[in-house]
Amino acid sequence: MTPPLHLSLAGQAVDVLREQVLTGEIPPGSRVNEVEVAQKLGISRGPLREAIRHLASEGLLRLVPHRGAFVPAADADEVKALFELRTALECAAAELAASRRTDVDLVRLQEVCAESRANYRAGQPFPYRLDLAFHQTLIDAARSPRIAEQVRLVQQRVVLLRSALEDDPPHQHASMDDHDELVLAIADGDAAGASTVMRRHLSRVCAQMLTSLNH
Repeated sequence: MTPPLHLSLAGQAVDVLREQVLTGEIPPGSRVNEVEVAQKLGISRGPLREAIRHLASEGLLRLVPHRGAFVPAADADEVKALFELRTALECAAAELAASRRTDVDLVRLQEVCAESRANYRAGQPFPYRLDLAFHQTLIDAARSPRIAEQVRLVQQRVVLLRSALEDDPPHQHASMDDHDELVLAIADGDAAGASTVMRRHLSRVCAQMLTSLNH
């Protein structure tokens, strides 16, 4: 019996390779060196190729016939398309979170916001893991597994494209302000307000990424 992907060598390779791609260890535009990665993970190229196919299905790698797997590079059309989809999904999630959130959800959202502020005041770069944690907590509060599944895939691809772009401190501060405003709307049960803030937030993030691409 074949073990589930997450328990197999290929599943372990998926987790490691995904981390390397999302953190920029394998930079956008570069080719995945199968021999090097397989040796580093201590596995054969068979499970690694299975992992590569899986990540290609998530949009994190691009398979080029006779050339191998490449990490996609950011371009304006891709950024715009991803944010059109992300906006539709996360505005709906924000509305649902305003009506379905629990007190535990609210506390967690507030904790992530506070941690982000503390990091920023300490002079640390805006930690995208906390940005993802905030959005993931909001998605969890929406109690919509289908939306959550699609948002995860879109967010991964946004993180991938972001990994090649420079940080923008004013943008980071504005994002934290947006997160605080989202928490207030969700706490008040203001579905329309939460959706409006999310739309404005994602529109600005998209614009900032497009500006960075042109520099």
